[in-house]
Amino acid sequence: MDPLSSAAPLACHGLTVRVPGRELLRRLDVALAPGRLVALLGRNGAGKSTLLHVLAGLRPADAGEVTVQGRPLAAWPRRDLARQLALLPQSTDDPFPGTVLDTALVGRHPHLPFWQWEGERDRAIARGCLAEVDLAGLESRDVTTLSGGERRRLAVAAVLAQDPPTFLLDEPVQQLDPRHQLDLLRRFRSLADAGRTVVMSLHDAGLAARYADDALLLAGDGSWSFGPVSEVLHEASIGRHAVARLHQHDV
Repeated sequence: MDPLSSAAPLACHGLTVRVPGRELLRRLDVALAPGRLVALLGRNGAGKSTLLHVLAGLRPADAGEVTVQGRPLAAWPRRDLARQLALLPQSTDDPFPGTVLDTALVGRHPHLPFWQWEGERDRAIARGCLAEVDLAGLESRDVTTLSGGERRRLAVAAVLAQDPPTFLLDEPVQQLDPRHQLDLLRRFRSLADAGRTVVMSLHDAGLAARYADDALLLAGDGSWSFGPVSEVLHEASIGRHAVARLHQHDV
């Protein structure tokens, strides 16, 4: 194993992912560094969500290996792995009826000893994460009374409460209004600046250029490109991968 990969929070070694009739990803070799925000880009159906599920250990790869802190993904007990990385799926279901605070506290479960309830510290962390996504004051609200955008921000709060070294975020800004989109992007940018590893799928290359350090572009035919945003995001690559046009945001 490459020495750089063995020290990486998350790395792929010859990773190949297929779906019936198509190869989405062929021999992906990438070591993700601490303190970097990686934008995962590609057209609809290119395999962004599938790759994130493979990286999170929810779907097996067809070939190759994923390592976390140099250890094969399959060797991690699920509870220990949940302290290393957190996945924000593209859509989330409410696991049980409850309040906003109850749902945010789900992110603290990997940190609790077996058979132990959340303590004051866990509740304080969850409340702080709710405040970060502009849900302060809604802690007692029933989750079913929230709007779609509020539920999305609540899902982000639960992921923040999990407090892992690595975040895997599938379309984190979907359903959010422009202000909350930018708030969320700035928050994960600050987490990367503080040493976390952040991988987020996006459809907008302009947002990727503004907030990400690196880009991983999936073509959907098995081929891929990875590197610093300034090198990977250009007219030829954007046209080939059919992501949103690169443009300068005025917000």
